[in-house]
Amino acid sequence: MPNLNDRICIIGGGPAGISAAMYLQNKGYENYVVYEKLNKVGGKSWSPKIAVNGEERTYETGAIMGAITYHAVHEVEEFGGVGHADGPNMRRMYRDKDGKEIFPFDPKKNFSISKMLNLLKMKKQMKKLVEIMETKYKGYDCYCHRGVAQGRYHGLSKGLDDALQMIEGENPNLKDLALPFDQFCKMNGVEEVMKIWIGPYTSFGYGYFDEIPAAYVMKYLDTTTAIEFVNMRLWTWKEGTQSIYEAANKKLTHPALLNTEVVKVVRPKEGEEGKIQVTVRRDGEETTEEFDQLIITTPLDYFAKYADARDEEKELFEKIIHEEYVNFIGTFGEDQGPTISGYIFDNMTVERLGHAMVYYHRWEDLKANCPSSVYALRNHMGSEDVPYDKTIGNMLDDMKLCGFPVKDRLFEQETYYCPHVSPKDYADGWYDKLEAIQGKQNTWYAGEIMSFGDMEDTCAASKDLVERFF
Repeated sequence: MPNLNDRICIIGGGPAGISAAMYLQNKGYENYVVYEKLNKVGGKSWSPKIAVNGEERTYETGAIMGAITYHAVHEVEEFGGVGHADGPNMRRMYRDKDGKEIFPFDPKKNFSISKMLNLLKMKKQMKKLVEIMETKYKGYDCYCHRGVAQGRYHGLSKGLDDALQMIEGENPNLKDLALPFDQFCKMNGVEEVMKIWIGPYTSFGYGYFDEIPAAYVMKYLDTTTAIEFVNMRLWTWKEGTQSIYEAANKKLTHPALLNTEVVKVVRPKEGEEGKIQVTVRRDGEETTEEFDQLIITTPLDYFAKYADARDEEKELFEKIIHEEYVNFIGTFGEDQGPTISGYIFDNMTVERLGHAMVYYHRWEDLKANCPSSVYALRNHMGSEDVPYDKTIGNMLDDMKLCGFPVKDRLFEQETYYCPHVSPKDYADGWYDKLEAIQGKQNTWYAGEIMSFGDMEDTCAASKDLVERFF
């Protein structure tokens, strides 16, 4: 087991790496190093600044919002001395694939008896889902996945009353969470709730309900968080989500070393004594440092490309799947952009893969002159990926249909998004197999894959790791 004098290498300066360093420091560890290959911390919580009418403000290209259930993020906020009270308001409307405004949840708009009955059915099933998640699936809403495939739960609680307290128990029904979310909903007679969950799930780049185990969907959008999203009781940050991790990084005894890429890791063989050799490249020069412990917060499926991965690591990590999420910040002609964020519901289906699903209008006071972030998914398990250029073309066409022709694209990117495993691998106990190798060769696994690919679950997974093993 590690001790307070160990020298610890943390690979990655995203939310997982910065929060891991914070939790280690809070526990009394002082001899740690965070390596980040980019010139910034925060990972996909990236908030570049853009000047509009001579005033520079932050815009979001990844994480956008939080909620009252973001307990771990709040701990990082407090450590860094930042808050979320001054962020811009969240506002939204809905469109179909032709760009026409629709009102799927408002019974008074485009009223019909069938629409009213469907909304009543949805409300009834939402109530049922809340009930069965609290009873039939008790324990579903703790962070991390260990034990779920065997009908157990063990992790930090996500609840409001016992937040971030370690809970554990037996519940054979939890095995159902390995099913794809659409099958899970049908089995429990709550298919209508997918119409609510799809907005903050699929459009946010986390995949489609026929391919993603229900465990990921419900651990991210537990019923409390989902209700907060529906009612728009959300947190935002004036200086962007990146500011959370920038502030925390400044309070670390050893802030992340930027522009420093880990290019090689050599660990002592199992059962042998010795140090972990970590080679990094910075400013074109390579140096090797020695460490006692290694925490990996970057994608595990890339680990074998630079490290001495064991066969069991390779076998597990090769099963990781990730989403190809494309986005750009679009600018528009004078007074020609959107004035509110928009969800394009028709484009959140596999049939419309590679089309814009959501655009985010951040600053209400800028009205139609506010640059907007536009997002699309171009991959789906079992489908052919939509080429990147075609996806961009679709997104531009979609925005034009909505009445907002894009003038320029800023900060265009495709990100490694939402690492997860298939329903089959989940049911086969992938997470328990990973848990069984935690600490081998003094190597510890953290990051998005451990719980879910949003910043809250990622930070909580780092807290879980540090509390249990350090």
